[in-house]
Amino acid sequence: MESDAHRAGLLSCASWRTSSYSTGLQNCVEVNTSASEYVGVRDSKLGADSPVLVLDRSGMRALLFRVKSGQCDRLAT
Repeated sequence: MESDAHRAGLLSCASWRTSSYSTGLQNCVEVNTSASEYVGVRDSKLGADSPVLVLDRSGMRALLFRVKSGQCDRLAT
């Protein structure tokens, strides 16, 4: 039950940040790492109206690995 509360808190929290690499770009994401067990990811263009992808920390590491290694490049085409 505690993890559900952490997830809910993540969705309503104001601790969203955009990467410094995103300056001036239109296709950016924001992340929220304020919950100890989870990371929230949302579309920066939509802000608070964006759907939020909530991943546990290991899931976020796996996603970042796949993105950095180019395994997700085909999804953008």
